[in-house]
Amino acid sequence: MTFEEILSSGNYHLIDVRQPEELVMEGKVEGAVNIPLATVPLKKDEIKEMKGPKIIFCRSGGRSGQACQFLAQNGFDDIYNGGGFMQVQMALEQVK
Repeated sequence: MTFEEILSSGNYHLIDVRQPEELVMEGKVEGAVNIPLATVPLKKDEIKEMKGPKIIFCRSGGRSGQACQFLAQNGFDDIYNGGGFMQVQMALEQVK
């Protein structure tokens, strides 16, 4: 499934791995759960409980890539690197 197909399906979870202060300064993506990168290992059970694809993003795609790699190494197969939050925001606008 492509990123656009996942967004069009409406069956997904958005996970923002930026720090809380970045959300205040840069803006939030509506409907996204904030799980900072450093806490992803501690929250993997919570993430696993989320049914459907998980789109992980950050400021530019680097930290979300690290989170995706960690989750993939821990048995997750329904994770997608959404890249930067602006990319995710624009993609969400396009599917509305």
